[in-house]
Amino acid sequence: MRKNSCLRWSRYLFFAIGILALGYVGFVLVDARLFQTDQSRRFQEELNGLKPPITGDQLRHESSISLKPVEADPVRAERMHRSGAGGTPLGRIEIRAIGLSAMIMEGTDARTLRRAVGHIPGTPLPGQQGNVALTGHRDTFFRPLLHIHKDDEIRLTTLKGSYRYWVDSIKVVKPEDTKVLDNSGDAILTLVTCYPFYFVGPAPKRFIVRAHRIPG
Repeated sequence: MRKNSCLRWSRYLFFAIGILALGYVGFVLVDARLFQTDQSRRFQEELNGLKPPITGDQLRHESSISLKPVEADPVRAERMHRSGAGGTPLGRIEIRAIGLSAMIMEGTDARTLRRAVGHIPGTPLPGQQGNVALTGHRDTFFRPLLHIHKDDEIRLTTLKGSYRYWVDSIKVVKPEDTKVLDNSGDAILTLVTCYPFYFVGPAPKRFIVRAHRIPG
């Protein structure tokens, strides 16, 4: 009788643990989605704020000649790009070929990576010259990298402009192989996530995507 009672309570305990685990996963997913939506809105507002207002005369003049984009304030853009403007996203990464689009925040701590793609400190900022390094979780924002191919296009949009990259290589390395983060005189982009994608627990390897910047 006592044994049956213990088994029954054990089932209840495991059921409760399962419910709590599902609830936490649901919270994480909803929190990440809300955060991305809010940061995307803030980022667009910052982009719009960098553009000076257009007067009626300017609009008539431009429409009579050509539809030219309004120039942004480069000094303010540089200041906000470097400081993050108190939590403002550094930019947005998009890979249309695999359906990836996410805001980029500074840092690689657990809270940042739970909500966004993280810029690895010590590497150039998105869009700058050198080896820009970004990281994301393999089970959230960077899960689509499972389907990336050589020559796919990656676009980084920042407060200073939009930059296009083409994928050069895809490889798997050991966690201690930090050479992939070494700086370069060329304008390149390195994406880092854990591997294998469906591994349960701490993954033993790292999935690396390397791309170079192209004009346009």
